Amino acid sequence: MSTQIPIAVRDHVSEKAAKTLDIVAKFVEEECIPADTVFEAQVGVGEARWQAHPKILEDLKQKARSLGLWNMFLPKGHYKESPGFTNLEYGLMAEWLGKSRVASEAVNCAAPDTGNMEVLAKYGNEAQKAQWLKPLMEGVIRSAFLMTEPQVASSDARNIELKMVRDGDHYVLNGSKWWSSGAGDPRCKIYIVMGKSDPNNKDPYKQQSVILVPSDTKGITIHRMLSVYGYDDAPHGHGHITFHNVRVPATNLVLGEGRGFEIIQGRLGPGRIHHAMRTIGAAERALEWMLMRINDPTKTPFGKQLREHGVILEWVAKSRLEIDAARLVVLNAAIKMDEQGPKAALKEIAQAKVLVPQTALTVIDRAVQSFGGAGVSQDTPLANMWAQIRTLRLADGPDEVHLQQMGRNENRRGQEVAAKIAAQKAKAEELLKKYSVTRSELGSNIKH
Repeated sequence: MSTQIPIAVRDHVSEKAAKTLDIVAKFVEEECIPADTVFEAQVGVGEARWQAHPKILEDLKQKARSLGLWNMFLPKGHYKESPGFTNLEYGLMAEWLGKSRVASEAVNCAAPDTGNMEVLAKYGNEAQKAQWLKPLMEGVIRSAFLMTEPQVASSDARNIELKMVRDGDHYVLNGSKWWSSGAGDPRCKIYIVMGKSDPNNKDPYKQQSVILVPSDTKGITIHRMLSVYGYDDAPHGHGHITFHNVRVPATNLVLGEGRGFEIIQGRLGPGRIHHAMRTIGAAERALEWMLMRINDPTKTPFGKQLREHGVILEWVAKSRLEIDAARLVVLNAAIKMDEQGPKAALKEIAQAKVLVPQTALTVIDRAVQSFGGAGVSQDTPLANMWAQIRTLRLADGPDEVHLQQMGRNENRRGQEVAAKIAAQKAKAEELLKKYSVTRSELGSNIKH
């Protein structure tokens, strides 16, 4: 709620955004979280789940639109389609959306569609926008982003191998993709695919291109849906997909040949902020469940309620500290993106991307521990929450890639700080002489 906006960023939040934030919070708490249970029931069981489209989701979408909650993610000043919120303002809203499984889709702000819509809005031509961006923004279709490949180390995107060969007025695609999130949904109509169009280019960052591939194109095979610690996320799903002589019109190329890295970097920056703030929301909900559990009068191990055991309150305090600190890291990145753009905020985005999932996993693990056996079962949202957030340490680049880059950049200050410290030492020697003291006298008056 707007009353909970950290004071450090309050001046960056418009009154319009503050009012919308209150509406989002109420919508999530009173409508979406109760609807999560109904959504799961309407998805059902067995293979039929992959064709399911729960009615409650459409009802929520109608209600969201009536409340003015729709497509809030496109940042102000960057897209003509934007509803007028900054990255910071939407980030605060995304935190609330992260407390519910259905909330993000209910307001048409669900991944991977958000990132895909940003690609089309920022890089797509007018024909591509009319064909794909418009129905995505209306929430009548969904999309998938296909980059990761099973046979290579996809954490280094230069390794991407899917072949894109120009053949007249088409490109012919051959290769394999997996972790194609969203590909299981029957409403998924468009894939945004990264492939290698110029493997002989001397610049390895200009070998890749991005192309729009309708999901019903001949030659595409969805082999299976991958699971995350046993959860398959039906009907959304994470597909393992192959392309065999898939012909795609050259007009479906986004921005131009060899522009793939430019596009994915533009896509992933804002997406990492969205993921991070939704993850803060999940951590908050985990803390709420832990508070409920430790105050349950029916749970009295060793004759005490859980809250009366000292270590439990320490968990609560640490969780509060860690969530609040992580939130400020994300909001700082969002402000820098708003003021200077995603490229200038790469360090801050990486900090948020690495810190927040680790923080949330720690908080969720404490909540699981407070519930005992129930914590790892389907009787609480905690196990599923942990599984989903664990993937964020891999998604959009594994933590280690970001840490290596941050470490390399920080280490560039090495010579500078060495020179500074040497100058400080030299100044200290001058001061010793000036005041007629020697190092041997330092601390000589200390009584033992």
